[in-house]
Amino acid sequence: MNVSRRFERPGRVVVKVGSSSLRAVDGGLDRAVVGDLVAQLARLRGQGIAVVLVSSGAVAAGLSPLGMNSRPSDLPGLQAAASVGQGLLLHTYQARFAEHGLACGQVLLTTEDMVHRTRFLNARNTFQRLLGLGAVPVVNENDTVATDELRFTDNDRLAALVASMLGANLLVLLSDVDGLHDDHPATGAPLLDRVDDFRALGTRHYGLSSSGVGTGGMGSKLEAARIATFSAAHTVIANARRPGVVAEVVGGRPVGTWFPPSRRRPESRKLWIAFAPHPRGRIVIDDGAVRALTERGSSLLAAGITDAQGDFGPGDAVDVVGPDGRIVARGLVAHGQVDVLKVRGLSSDQVASVLGDDARAAVIHRDQLIVVA
Repeated sequence: MNVSRRFERPGRVVVKVGSSSLRAVDGGLDRAVVGDLVAQLARLRGQGIAVVLVSSGAVAAGLSPLGMNSRPSDLPGLQAAASVGQGLLLHTYQARFAEHGLACGQVLLTTEDMVHRTRFLNARNTFQRLLGLGAVPVVNENDTVATDELRFTDNDRLAALVASMLGANLLVLLSDVDGLHDDHPATGAPLLDRVDDFRALGTRHYGLSSSGVGTGGMGSKLEAARIATFSAAHTVIANARRPGVVAEVVGGRPVGTWFPPSRRRPESRKLWIAFAPHPRGRIVIDDGAVRALTERGSSLLAAGITDAQGDFGPGDAVDVVGPDGRIVARGLVAHGQVDVLKVRGLSSDQVASVLGDDARAAVIHRDQLIVVA
């Protein structure tokens, strides 16, 4: 019997698996789950599909060797567990991929690799070369050196940013649940097959991992799906322990919850502006400026600005919000917060008189701005 596909077979796939899915009952790595996952990815690679694996589990893998019974709450403890566990995790993956005649390469990232354009391009080139050589990149956050200020927050977001960086067609978020339910799964709420509008989702759809070893949850997966779909990638949340789950998802079968992509992928630099830099502040604009940005693709001028919040400087990423507080756009600002407050509501000629003739008329030029509303 023919079953219609959700989408055509993708050429490039990013698969993310979480700590809760990889952890065995004894607290170590579940090698059977790892082996099965690697076998599925190897089959995809054999079919000519480029595969990138974003794997959590370094901290969880390091707990038992260090005599820890639960995830540390302090940063040095987390970094120590990651330091021990990352080697164990990669060794396990290397051994399993080798059984299928494949090499895998470790790629450890921090937010600095996404925020700084040169490092972003260097990381992308590394991925491209690994994939071109037939290897499977295995990605994780560099937990041993990342500080609270330089963290991705969770590997769901990291996976979405990697998918965006590489122009992947599909992001698969493997979890310990079947997908997104219409309420907490414990209530018997039905699984949502498809989500087209993130704004229609309420707080009842959010759930947390029950394992106690991960940092994610359904909220982080929804944010990752929003990033990936905005980048024109299909996204599916599915259960990591479902037999053959990756092959089913890649084949477009109705498994888990599917988030269709936006119709048009923005250029890579604007995707980087939208999702990589941590915003350092907010610029509040009036309704006229909202229309100018969203309907006409204009630059943000001082005339439409009503407030500027946060300690940001020239070149920093800031959120642009409307009168109702909803984010309209994100961009790299030409002036610091103090100067923006000086010129808010002024015409371009008045801006020059306040900040000098060499000052840029646009507070955020349209080439440095992306609409996300």
